[in-house]
Amino acid sequence: MNKTSGQSAQGPCAGLRVLEISTMMAGPYAGTLLGDLGADVIKVESHYGDESRHLGPKRGTERSAYLSLNRSKRGVVLDLRRDDAQEVFSRLVATSDIVITNIREPALSKLRLDYDSVKAHREDVIWVGVTAFGKDGPYEGRPGIDFLIQGYAGLLALNGEPDGEPVRVTIPLIDTLTSVLAALGALAALRTRAETGKGERIDVSLIDALVHAQASGIGSYLITGQETPRTGNRSLYFAPSGVYNTRDGEKVVITCPAEKFFAKLCEALEVDWVSDPRFQDIDARMENQDELDRTIDDRCREFTRDELMERLIAADVLTAPLNSVKQVVDDPQIAHNEMLVTTDHPTLGDVKVTGVPLHFQNTPGKVQMAPPLQGQHTAE
Repeated sequence: MNKTSGQSAQGPCAGLRVLEISTMMAGPYAGTLLGDLGADVIKVESHYGDESRHLGPKRGTERSAYLSLNRSKRGVVLDLRRDDAQEVFSRLVATSDIVITNIREPALSKLRLDYDSVKAHREDVIWVGVTAFGKDGPYEGRPGIDFLIQGYAGLLALNGEPDGEPVRVTIPLIDTLTSVLAALGALAALRTRAETGKGERIDVSLIDALVHAQASGIGSYLITGQETPRTGNRSLYFAPSGVYNTRDGEKVVITCPAEKFFAKLCEALEVDWVSDPRFQDIDARMENQDELDRTIDDRCREFTRDELMERLIAADVLTAPLNSVKQVVDDPQIAHNEMLVTTDHPTLGDVKVTGVPLHFQNTPGKVQMAPPLQGQHTAE
């Protein structure tokens, strides 16, 4: 793991300034990504602070939810209900390229964070508004979070075992995707501004982000009229695809989306399933999935996870260990990719956070600084 330092910001977004006035994840994480890429990100909070400051396990006086999501920023506290705070805010906007907010109406307009109010302080500002359902329409103004959007946009119905109940996707996948789209939209608008001199209003919603991500499933229904069923760990189109047990109580993931991969699996396991009429091609394997999974599981149980993984990888099989979070943190490829970074927090000392997923050869980004204390940089 590498460690952040107090050096000047680096990365492809160095020289940009971003004001982020948002809470939780969809919004704040967009600011984080831009900060990792070198932008000067200033997080504006109320005296109550970002909601994530009050959620999750504690380390010292800080909460894990906030610490995990808000690196590479400076933090200020402003009570935007006050005129003197609005005057400070106007000066910040005047020197900022991008403003990101997920505050919803009517608070958005009351705090003068709406696009027209912000634009009055800088004509060419790039304003990004994150909502659950969009800036208008039949669901305008409704509150929404990741879990609710999984219900609205069909992901919840698709996830889980075929004969079981729907199961939520545990990680905040839609929040993350929305934040990436917010950052992408802001950077695209900057390119247009460089050519035209004009700013832009960008609206990004959680529901649009998830519908966009479900292009294959929704697209299949639009084209064929067939709804995608829940398949658990199995594939809708090929077999085998699942999670299998090993002798030491661990599990591995194996999937074979083409005949060549099934042949490689047989080679690795030293079996002749290819000539078995039940498993000889994809159609036969789909027809006999229960038997196939039992047969594979029985053979996998003859090896420890490490023994099995070594065999499968050597044979070029599509496979993965079923890692716990602790095993993810210890994974050598994740360490090599610098996806776990140690930051120097002002009160907690070393705090590890996730790293930068975009790797630029000539202008690499990095985690610039630890998540700020509430109001840490207000005077600055």
